[in-house]
Amino acid sequence: MNRPKVFIVMGVSGCGKTTIGKLLAQELKVPFFDGDDFHSPANIEKMSKGNPLNDEDRKGWLARLNELAKKHLDKGAIIACSALKKMYRDQLKLGIPTLEFIYLKGSKDEILKRVENREGHFMPSALLDSQFDTLEAPEQAFEVSITQAPDIIVKKIARHFKIKTLGNQ
Repeated sequence: MNRPKVFIVMGVSGCGKTTIGKLLAQELKVPFFDGDDFHSPANIEKMSKGNPLNDEDRKGWLARLNELAKKHLDKGAIIACSALKKMYRDQLKLGIPTLEFIYLKGSKDEILKRVENREGHFMPSALLDSQFDTLEAPEQAFEVSITQAPDIIVKKIARHFKIKTLGNQ
């Protein structure tokens, strides 16, 4: 990688953003940030009760993630964030023309299985429908299927962005 980049690993809840994000960050030797850690307590409580967030709920969260990305432009970073709507991606990209999106795409059935087997996450499987209803598939993102093994997904991402990883230097 010639110049450090900030990548947003995006997709609906349960698609593997954290898993892929951490692996990619490890390969690139850049920090990883889980966007869920930047939600307000009110947002977490709302989702925990099975209520989906609306655009207004997400404003402050997206602004915090945008600032986080700006702070890491010189070193690079990986941020996991659902970024479900184009307007959310536009907010994340404000002032960062080099920000790249990686879209982890999967079917509702595949992701539902993952979400139902996940422990210790505040997002209940009942909200998965609202995630898919909200999702506006990105036109300006690298899309990769979640049906492959995580290490294969990371290799595909690295190849696409011509990133030198630990495995292909």
